[in-house]
This record gives sequence, structure tokens and C-alpha cells, in this order.
Amino acid sequence: MARDYYEVLGVPRGAGADEIQQAYRKLARKYHPDVNKDPTAEDMFKEVNEAYQVLSDPDTRTRYDRFGDDFRRVPEDYDERVRASAGGYGGGGRRVHFGQGFGGQGPVDFEDLFGQMFTGAGGYGPIPGADQEAELELTLEEAYRGGKRTLGLDGRQYDVDIPAGVLNGQRIRLAGQGGRGGGSAPPGDLYLVVRIRPHPRFRVQGRDIYVDLPVSPWEAVLGATVVVPTPGGEAKVKVVPGSSTGRKLRLRGEGMPNPRGAAGNLYAEIKVMVPSKPTARERDLFEQLAAESNFDPRKVK
Repeated sequence: MARDYYEVLGVPRGAGADEIQQAYRKLARKYHPDVNKDPTAEDMFKEVNEAYQVLSDPDTRTRYDRFGDDFRRVPEDYDERVRASAGGYGGGGRRVHFGQGFGGQGPVDFEDLFGQMFTGAGGYGPIPGADQEAELELTLEEAYRGGKRTLGLDGRQYDVDIPAGVLNGQRIRLAGQGGRGGGSAPPGDLYLVVRIRPHPRFRVQGRDIYVDLPVSPWEAVLGATVVVPTPGGEAKVKVVPGSSTGRKLRLRGEGMPNPRGAAGNLYAEIKVMVPSKPTARERDLFEQLAAESNFDPRKVK
């Protein structure tokens, strides 16, 4: 069973949106694989992201609070279905509690439950199958390029068309691949929720991609044309003379593709690097520069 999402973020069940966001930011910084080299950090980072995705959305949080770990398996229009199916019974409907099976014998089997309630055996007539969700984990490169992929779930194989530029949290619909319907009713749909793995080099914000660009001191001072990596391959960018660490160079359209509009941009953030073990000649040159230069970065306005 998955850990309680409130426990993952370390917040009470009555926590407000701001408290949840603050807890997420703190834990995301703590466990980000670029910062934390512990072998378990990446799994913790994913768990924190998943908890935040659920608890930061009011509707999804309400469903999680009501149905617990099985909230993704319950159709969003569950209440409407129950009321419609039980309309001939004095308007009271049939109340179902989730979390334990009948008689306290473990988790509810949702397919069996909906089969009993909405098929001829339950006396209510056929009703369409429930929509279901599953997670689809992709590398950034896979999300960038898109393509076909075969996914195995619960012993079944699904052929998935991944659109180029799919984003974290986006849902891919597989029509008719969800829960089975009652009687002659059609099945529900299966929605694959995209989760993009943290990348050791690139950071994605919306459709924009950020990457660190190491440059030498002389490249930063004199300017240079250097190679910068992108998810689609290498590109060249011009470092203007006098660039300092933190300066961002924009490569228009080199971010995540957008099937419905303009692609995002890629931003290369300059990081001026110095030799960790300079040679004797390099040291002589730096000492000569130090003796002759009047530049003081602590006095620059």
C-alpha cells in the first residue's frame, strides 16, 4: 500500500494550500537528485511529487480524502451513477463505503463491486464501465520526441502513441481500455498520467527547458561560440563578451514541442568554471592577470 500523501509531505489532513505548497518546496529541494546524491533520494523525490500533484488539486484531494488509495479507480461521476441506478428505491440510493471489503475482509474489488451494483445481477440495469488511471513514466527525451511504446499493466499489453512534447501530469487517453461495463454497456477509458523522470542535466518548467552551460573564464571575458546540449541534439550558442555566471542565453523553439502552437524555449545558464588543479603555466598567467588587473567583482555596481 502506498504511503499516505499527507504523511509524505509531513502536513496534517486539514492543511491549507499554502502549507502544502511550502512543505512540497522544502522536500523537493531536499530530495532533488541534482542536490541529494543518496541512492534513495530519487524515489523520495518522485513520492513527494506524486503527493503534491494529488493534494494541490482541490478536486483530486477531495476524492483522495474520500476513497483513499483507490481514488483513481472510482469513476468521477460515481455519485451520479449511484443515484441514477438506485432512483427506483425511494430516492434513498445505496450507500457504499470504500476502504474495506464487505465484512471487513480487506480492500474492495472495484470491478466486482460495480458489477454487482450495475449489472442485471444487482437489478439496476447496465451502466458504462469506470474510467481508470495508470502512471506512464517517461524520460525527458521520450517525452520530447514522442513515439510509440508498449506498456504492460495487470498482465495486459497496450500500444501507446506518445505525442511529441507531452508534459508532466498530462493524460493520454486509451478509449475503451478502462473498466468493463455492466451487461451490454461499453467499457470505460484508460488514462495514462505522464510522469517525467528527473533529468541529471535538464530542468523543465512548462514547455521551457533549462540547462547549465559551463564556460571558461576567458570564454566569459572574451566571448565565444560554444556547443550546448538539447534533448534533440547539440546546438551552438554565442557567449557575448563580459558574461558572468547566471546569465541566461535563449535558444528560441528548442524547448518542448507543442502540437497546438509554438514550441518552448531552451535557456542555457552560464556557469563560469575555473581549473581545479591549474598547471604551473596557468597559475603564472592568473598571477600575472591578478597583478595587472584593477577588476574587483565585489565593487562592481
